[in-house]
Amino acid sequence: MNVRSSGPRCGLESAASILNGVHEDFWISKQGSSKIDGIELVRIKREERKQRLCFSSRPFVLCGLPVRKPPAGQLMHERRNGHFVLQITGHPTFGVPFGQDRIVPIFLATLAVQQKSQTIRFRTAAEMLDTFGMHRGGKEYRRLVAAFERIFGATIFFGSDSMTGRARVVQRSRFNFLSEAQIWYNRSPDQRVLGDEFENVIALSDDFYDEVVRHPVPNDLDAVKTLAASPAILDLYMWLSYRCFKAERAESIPIFGEFGLASQLGSVEYSRPRRFRAMLDQWLGTIRALWPDCPARISVDGECLIVAHSEAVLPLQDPPP
Repeated sequence: MNVRSSGPRCGLESAASILNGVHEDFWISKQGSSKIDGIELVRIKREERKQRLCFSSRPFVLCGLPVRKPPAGQLMHERRNGHFVLQITGHPTFGVPFGQDRIVPIFLATLAVQQKSQTIRFRTAAEMLDTFGMHRGGKEYRRLVAAFERIFGATIFFGSDSMTGRARVVQRSRFNFLSEAQIWYNRSPDQRVLGDEFENVIALSDDFYDEVVRHPVPNDLDAVKTLAASPAILDLYMWLSYRCFKAERAESIPIFGEFGLASQLGSVEYSRPRRFRAMLDQWLGTIRALWPDCPARISVDGECLIVAHSEAVLPLQDPPP
């Protein structure tokens, strides 16, 4: 096995050695080496309790967007998580949000929380590219433009039903992400803004903003940045950070079936359960490299994921007196 990596190191077992134990014989490319450095930076900041926060809205933590581009003409995506259901209807022209598009709602929710406003502002596309570790260039910029078009055109249905005593409580909400957007599509993603009138201004829809304000889900921005190019692992990481935080004791979540984990994440459909289980095991290995205390594990019979209470985001370290 050939492994090359450079960058920060912490006292814990290195991310490279953990990944070596998960993935079979591989050669780490420049991009892979950068990812390992990102993982170890996440571990260092976590140990020092200096994590930077980003925020997500609850529907997209409980249920994931598609990992891959849906087939042509398919405009409906649905995922279920217990009594929650998420349905996304794509725009006929732009399609359903997928893949790295999931970082756009994270970016918007983070700015909404930070700026404490339903109308958010940012200067250039480079700000978002830098936030999530994406390269500056025409290809990434065009991808970002297309992501905003899919997000803007999508309609989201999020609902739940639960039992209260003998009565069933049903909650339903159908909304768009954005109600208005003024985004300047410069030819260069790092082009300087000419003046305040060229500032990017986005008004979140009432329902999306209300969901973000009522149920903001914090996460480690550097961890999200490291996994931005791996949407399936990012989905699992964000789901686990939320699920483990909420768990009061060891809990067992079925992997397959109508209410199983495979029906909650945005992962592509695997023809064989064995294949999904194998991928899940690899994804967990990467997440443990980021979050060594992650308690999630696959049960001995391979049918369930066992989780317990743990915190992916630790309280900030108090400054010295």
